[in-house]
Amino acid sequence: MRIYLSDQQENLKQHLEEFKSRKAMDYFNVKLKVKISTIEINPPPGFDSAYLNYLFDYKIFPGSILQQATQWAEENRSMMIGDTIAQQVYIPPFASFSKKVVFGVRINEIINEPLKKGFSYETLEGHVENGISTFTLEQINEKLVFKIQTCSMPGNYWTKMFNPVFSAPYQAYCTRRALNHVKRQIEKRSSAQRIYSDN
Repeated sequence: MRIYLSDQQENLKQHLEEFKSRKAMDYFNVKLKVKISTIEINPPPGFDSAYLNYLFDYKIFPGSILQQATQWAEENRSMMIGDTIAQQVYIPPFASFSKKVVFGVRINEIINEPLKKGFSYETLEGHVENGISTFTLEQINEKLVFKIQTCSMPGNYWTKMFNPVFSAPYQAYCTRRALNHVKRQIEKRSSAQRIYSDN
């Protein structure tokens, strides 16, 4: 984890190169807290390729919360297991007046089931959280649902100390924003497609 006063968006590619060599944090022998958050999306059921692009291009969080550089985008290909993401998080969530915290995660699973698509990533050494996050679009009973599941614990002494009053509430806030951000993107795309097909 590195903290900056200046925006690192232009430097995320360099951070990405550094994070590629970092190991994943050891979360196998620790007690992780599981949180599952979902939101229902209103377009017709099914996995339109444009919907999946929002997911697999990692366009999950609003830009005011997080900026990223992904290994697969840098290499001009699709996401693969083992790919690294450099993340810049704004705390508080305002690009201009915030601390910029930079850390990395690595893709450890790609989910491609008939009614469930998505991926998970594990945190790399130095991350503020230790664990795994999973992001999926799922077709459940004729409904499309976006789900975020985190299995994590504070990654260092400071985040553990401030977890009850800051880290956990901020993580919950970011999760809610991500759920609503994906919902709005997909519903907007679906609405535009319906208008186009009606004309």
